[in-house]
Amino acid sequence: MRRAVRVLAVVAALTLAAGVPAAGAPSLAASGCPLFPADNVWHADVSRLPVHPRSGAYLAAIGRGAGIHADFGSGTWDGGPIGIPYTVVPASQPKVPVRFGYAGESDPGPYPIPPGAPVEGGPDAGGDRHVLVVQAGTCRLYELFDAHREGAGWRAGSGAVFDLRANRLRPDGWTSADAAGLPILAGLVRYEEVARGRVDHAIRVTVDRSQAAHLWPARHHAGQAGASLPPMGLRLRLRAGVDIAGFPTQARVILQAMRTYGLVVADNGSSGFIGGVPDERWDNDALHQLGRITLADFEAVDTTALRVSNASAAARGTALAPGARPDAGAARPALPGKAAAPANPAGAGRPARPEPELPADLASLGDLAATTAPATPAADRGPGGGATTPGLVPWLLAGLLGLVAAALAVRPLAGSRRRSPAGRHARSGAAPPDRDPAGSRRR
Repeated sequence: MRRAVRVLAVVAALTLAAGVPAAGAPSLAASGCPLFPADNVWHADVSRLPVHPRSGAYLAAIGRGAGIHADFGSGTWDGGPIGIPYTVVPASQPKVPVRFGYAGESDPGPYPIPPGAPVEGGPDAGGDRHVLVVQAGTCRLYELFDAHREGAGWRAGSGAVFDLRANRLRPDGWTSADAAGLPILAGLVRYEEVARGRVDHAIRVTVDRSQAAHLWPARHHAGQAGASLPPMGLRLRLRAGVDIAGFPTQARVILQAMRTYGLVVADNGSSGFIGGVPDERWDNDALHQLGRITLADFEAVDTTALRVSNASAAARGTALAPGARPDAGAARPALPGKAAAPANPAGAGRPARPEPELPADLASLGDLAATTAPATPAADRGPGGGATTPGLVPWLLAGLLGLVAAALAVRPLAGSRRRSPAGRHARSGAAPPDRDPAGSRRR
């Protein structure tokens, strides 16, 4: 018996070394998919971009005193995990129907969402109830807002499909599962990237009030009139002079990403709340230290120089560190002087809507796009790319690891803090996340 247990333990160790997640913890690396191409704007270094002319007004409207709050962590809050979860499914995952409340701006189903897909906040939660699914092999990202099980499928407020190997944006004026019309997963902090010491992308952030306008690469807005209010898609950068040396490791890695890649205003909610994936290995005390940094330590940046095309998320001058890749990184960066070839992540056999050029006065201020023309049908979602399907082996190994953990009564990894977020919110003085379907989708 002991020998069998040792064999299982060795298999489990090899499973982890191969990048297969522990039970209940998905891994983008296990899917074999990149988190969008290396030249995608989410990976753009904004540390040397000019300050936006309206930076002061935007930050004053957001609230300079608002502290950065990790809207993710370990443990549970109101019976659900803290953060926005995602799951990885094989290419063979059956697709099921999805009924949308905002069908005119949603990519039509069916979607490969398993019956037990994790829902933000848990199966009985209120709020935004996001569901995120990465399909291995096709490298498609499926995201739902306000998702609920319905019969053999799901119903949702809105949904979007993204090709993780392409830079194609949604039609201008279309929402996604986020108010900004952007992918959610691209802006979430994940434990595995913090553990390796580097987050190589911008981070999703919410603001209490936003402008009825959006900046490239955002495609949609859900705000109100007021030129001083931040538009969706605004990039905020932690100022270079802010000292982050004394922060715990988990917090310091996240803060460095805010300095290099910045925050992207993606939805309405509590100001300064940043998005991440729940994981039992998060140290909630370390994440709580982010609150020592306030929005007064940030500046808005002008991203005009990054834009290659208003229809593409490809960014000029975007380059990761030598030898680095965006996560699993199967994508190839665009050739010098060329934008990445666009993909069509949504609808069947319909051309994408051409993107109008913006007036020069708006383009010079970061491509501020106010109200847009009526939406048109989505572009062809098409078949997935040609990557080799990982198959069921990673999932079988992950399940085996779960059995080993149960048999050996494995304790949580060192550094884990399984605490109720009630304590974390109470210590920070901030209210729990207050987004709800009405507040996050003002139309």
